Amino acid sequence: MNRTSPLPPSVASDEIDLIELFHAIWRQKKLIVGCTLLAGVLGAGYAFLAPKTYEVSSVLRPAAINELDALNRSEVYKLPPADALVKVGAQLDSYEARLGFFKDHEELFQTFKKPGQSLEQSFEEFNRNSVNLILPDPKKSDSLSSYIRLELQYPTDVDGVAILNGFVDYAIAAERQQVGADLKVIVNNRLSELKGKIDAARANYDTEKESKIAKLLEADRLKRAQLQDELSALRLQMKMERTNRLAELAEAITIAKSMGIRTPTTPSSMADATRNGSSQVMRTEVNNQKIPLYFMGTEALEAERSALQQRTSDDFTNTRIAEIGKELQLLESNREVEVLQKRGNEDIFLQDVEPLRAEVARLRSLNIDMSNLKLVTIDRRAQEPVAPIKPKKPLVIGLSLVGGLLLGMMIALIRYFIRSRGQALPYTALGDSSVPRREGKNDPL
Repeated sequence: MNRTSPLPPSVASDEIDLIELFHAIWRQKKLIVGCTLLAGVLGAGYAFLAPKTYEVSSVLRPAAINELDALNRSEVYKLPPADALVKVGAQLDSYEARLGFFKDHEELFQTFKKPGQSLEQSFEEFNRNSVNLILPDPKKSDSLSSYIRLELQYPTDVDGVAILNGFVDYAIAAERQQVGADLKVIVNNRLSELKGKIDAARANYDTEKESKIAKLLEADRLKRAQLQDELSALRLQMKMERTNRLAELAEAITIAKSMGIRTPTTPSSMADATRNGSSQVMRTEVNNQKIPLYFMGTEALEAERSALQQRTSDDFTNTRIAEIGKELQLLESNREVEVLQKRGNEDIFLQDVEPLRAEVARLRSLNIDMSNLKLVTIDRRAQEPVAPIKPKKPLVIGLSLVGGLLLGMMIALIRYFIRSRGQALPYTALGDSSVPRREGKNDPL
């Protein structure tokens, strides 16, 4: 009966002997060095042969206050330096602005054009991979002032400096043009608004003037009608008084004839005439009783009646008739209405429009030179880079050497574990009492 030989302690134990592992790796140092050198050569080849990528940047900062003073003092368009920087930044980040610059300067982007791609597709690749807009972190308070940095990455055969500086100038000019257009629209809208207010004041003045003239003429017509009515009433009254007077005279004449009174007399004189006495008497009679009309005698009464019958107008007998005639004559023409109708330049009579006219004159005299308007300060323009940013040769070579070293060690470990497993398998076979040969100096590992 065969007996199984006990396994060596190194085989029976599943634990890894670190010292033996280190010696096994050390014995394969040529393999590791070879892998490291091969990876280093490949990395160096890539570092020296890979296409180079360069990077340029430009920094924009807010303009000085005096640069925008003329625009802000216009009281029409307010643009603080910080807002101007934000506007320019929005223009730099605008897809439309970038595409416009791309179309206007196609000679600078020949490298980005590929066969079979449209202009927009070529621009999209350039815009997505090459241009980067950087703003200050709002969480950091160590920034001395606001800024905008624009970065451009480009290959060797592209003039990145001209592209970046040209695009910055293009964006600033586009925003300056936009500000000028906005200012013009605002001024025109303000002028239209002021013109509307002045036209409204003029229309209001015309309405008030016509209303005033109508009221004056209406008052004159009313006054004239009232005076005409009063005149007619007075004439009718005087006519009736004359008729009544004629009736009274006729009655008095009849009485006077029956009493034989031809000349004016008094009751006392008639009483004395019946007495016999001297007629050389002057008598003064005072009483508060009205003497009847027939005592005037037939001669005077008939003379008065004849005059009244021959009268054609009674106007002279009442002073009010003359006053009415005077007032009617004055109402024939209203001088205030004539003056209102003969006004030449009626704008000078408009109320509360002087400030509006002054504002119109000020807006029309605005002369802001938009071509010299400095929206931002270019703190740093793009300059020719000293070295490419990609590939980074020391980093690539270093990573290649480290990668080769790790690869070589991994291969050495794999070989060691495969060899160790292969040597351990014979000891597990039943009935094998042979003793394994220990590894010596001539071991391939």
